Amino acid sequence: MANSSVRRALVPAGLAAVLALAACSSGGATSPQATSGGTGSSSAAPTGPLTVWVMGDATTKFDTLVAPFTASTGIKVKTVAIPWDSVDQKMTTAVASGDGPDVVQVGLSKLRTYADTGALLTLDDATVAGHANLASSNFLDGVAGKATAVGGKVVSVPWIADTRVLFYRSDILSAAGISTPPATWDELRADAKKLAGRGAGKYGYYIPQWDSPLPVEMTWDFGGDIIGADGKVNFDTPEFRKAVDLYTGLYADKSVPTAGDFDQTQGFVSGAAPMLVSGPYLAAAIKDAAPDLAGKWSVAQLPKGTTNTSLLAGSNMAVWAKTAHKDAALALLDYLSTPATQVKWFQLNGDLPTAKAALADSALTSDPLVSVYAAQLANAKIVPLVPNWDGATGKALLDALNSIALKGTDKETALTALFAATKGQSIG
Repeated sequence: MANSSVRRALVPAGLAAVLALAACSSGGATSPQATSGGTGSSSAAPTGPLTVWVMGDATTKFDTLVAPFTASTGIKVKTVAIPWDSVDQKMTTAVASGDGPDVVQVGLSKLRTYADTGALLTLDDATVAGHANLASSNFLDGVAGKATAVGGKVVSVPWIADTRVLFYRSDILSAAGISTPPATWDELRADAKKLAGRGAGKYGYYIPQWDSPLPVEMTWDFGGDIIGADGKVNFDTPEFRKAVDLYTGLYADKSVPTAGDFDQTQGFVSGAAPMLVSGPYLAAAIKDAAPDLAGKWSVAQLPKGTTNTSLLAGSNMAVWAKTAHKDAALALLDYLSTPATQVKWFQLNGDLPTAKAALADSALTSDPLVSVYAAQLANAKIVPLVPNWDGATGKALLDALNSIALKGTDKETALTALFAATKGQSIG
């Protein structure tokens, strides 16, 4: 979920213009008159009401966020929280029936899947004309415009940025004689092994067995990729094998817990697993669970292999293709994309903005943790937009690695199965 200079490094020369636009919007809201003209479909003010599917449990906070929008435009917003573990079922049902929301939050790892169904409105230039806040140049380059277009079509606008950094318990590392967080993956492995030697039930590092991006990040950090020049998934590379050795080696060192239900927040708070790679949301969880730990933990950029590229994750907002309230939905997206609104959402929910001008706001740059996030965001990539990442490529990846680490499956046997399971999968 170190600042000012790094933040500014993320902001293009057009920042002043973006900030001016934000300042001109009343509380970040876009007037109905302005937004209706932008769709090119109606000269009347957009109406609604709108139903918005928000992932997770932030309904109340989202209601607070959009209250000024409703007050300004008269467009009512009904927020529906969709638990993360129900997202696929809910979307599948909606796609089949055609009975979906007007606006929907979509995780980047699922964007390709839902776009392929035709459920999301294409946000071409004509559709978003007049909605200045929806211009892709306003957002982080890695999650906007062509970067997350599917089949050449833009179907969403960035909403929440997320990148992975190294969380570490400075008090526990210091007690073990480790004065600084590991700067390389080799150092992390050595430090983790040392920390695991503290005794029974103590580990050095935590690997979420459900986290398919982690081995991808490790591959990037060793200078490789999982997508070949032909756009197809290719795990059969020396760099990926290094990532496999690192991932499974941490288990072989007995540096990570093997329980699949290990709680990363509680494990970090208790000190059982004093290092792990996670996103800004973990910082909020730690602060909530153990405010007394303030000053005893911090974050750092990912350790290096040959680089330290991290994951650029998060979620976007999209308009349901069959919405009866397209103009109102676009007006809401415009409002959500204003820097002022995105800063407000950071203050309400702790999620990092995607608008460059919001990331440069002093409300964020004054937070020392955010400075690390910002620096890492400048060196982060999205997981390739292959179809059904979670259910296919990502699953096959985790199945292979966890079978080696937890079941003792022969490495080459597991990798051969992975290559076969992912053969032909493509971002094209």
